[in-house]
Amino acid sequence: MNTTTDRPTFVSHLECSLTGTQYPADVIHGLSAAGRPLLVRYDLEALGRSLTREDLARRDPDFWRYREFLPVRQTSNIVSLGETMTPVISVPRLQAGTGPLFIKDEGRLPTGSFKARGLCLAVSMAKELKLKRLALPTNGNAGAAMAAYAARAGIEAFVFCPDDTPEINVREIAAQGAQVWRVNGLINDCGKIVGVGKEPMGWFDCSTLKEPYRIEGKKTMGLELAEQFGWQLPDIIFYPTGGGTGLIGMWKAFRELQELGWITGKLPRMVVVQASGCAPIVKAWEEGLEHAPLWPNAHTIAAGIRVPAAVGDFLMLRAVRESGGFAMAIDDDAILRAREEMALREGFLMCPEGAATLAAYQQAFREGRVTSSESAVLFNCASGLKYELPPVHRSLDCTRPISFAELQ
Repeated sequence: MNTTTDRPTFVSHLECSLTGTQYPADVIHGLSAAGRPLLVRYDLEALGRSLTREDLARRDPDFWRYREFLPVRQTSNIVSLGETMTPVISVPRLQAGTGPLFIKDEGRLPTGSFKARGLCLAVSMAKELKLKRLALPTNGNAGAAMAAYAARAGIEAFVFCPDDTPEINVREIAAQGAQVWRVNGLINDCGKIVGVGKEPMGWFDCSTLKEPYRIEGKKTMGLELAEQFGWQLPDIIFYPTGGGTGLIGMWKAFRELQELGWITGKLPRMVVVQASGCAPIVKAWEEGLEHAPLWPNAHTIAAGIRVPAAVGDFLMLRAVRESGGFAMAIDDDAILRAREEMALREGFLMCPEGAATLAAYQQAFREGRVTSSESAVLFNCASGLKYELPPVHRSLDCTRPISFAELQ
């Protein structure tokens, strides 16, 4: 990627997602005065005059091909670890009807998860805004991504994770230079520590949706999908949902592309997939609520979607309802069965959160929520290699004759 030449961006202002109040760009912001996420807004008319879909097709297949849709003004402030476009993989043996089934594999990104998208943008903007210390609560992959990009940028990173966070994530965070602590609570408890520590520690809170730019990084998932599908989007998207930045970001991308006239026709139905042991957005959707109450005693093997409360709950619910989608809760046994089925039948190792989307797709088809002709995309949000797998106990003694009959 060439970052030596500055290129224009088209950011016009920031906007409170709840009240619509406008805030100036190029200034450090957290939440709005209403305590809700800020959204980056662009002069899309000017963007459309500057860039065409044909221009994009001639660019390198990486994250920064969408630079006009992103807020970093000075390319010298881009903090990159080689963010590639992630592949869309057909899995025909598991499609439920005639409509094709695909996986968008986010495990190919730096640090092995889709968290690289959001944290790449957050850290790049932190560099542009001259922030020196960042802090984050995490269930694992977000902390690893922030640690990596902060190390690349020369910015201090402080990370707090529940004490049952997968060990590989904790070690990954520490290995990349962040100061990491285990906390005897859930991610919302870790978030409270980050919030209380802002003043005494002088760090900036990079929690999900508490700064404006992780959404913009996650938005590139929607931009990529549109381009990879020839500007004709799939019928339905199943997304593993915790804090919801990716779901919100994709819906924002689709709306921006629609306003530009780059996509026409109906937009995909957006499906929130949560674990039955932590499903606040599902409960709120089923009950017709705008905000999701705190989920008590949250538990699931899919740690990345174990988020008992999300500041962007109403934005997720808005995207689901505007798209004509729905929300589903999947139990842990179904997640494990789906992961095994995908690996055995298609040779694709999903992370538990990604496997939840396969289980949701299969259940939705059985219930008639997905028709036999609809095309569907499942998001695998991280490499399956980052998670504990079932043990293997079989062994052979090479000093003794091998009974090959027993290997049948």
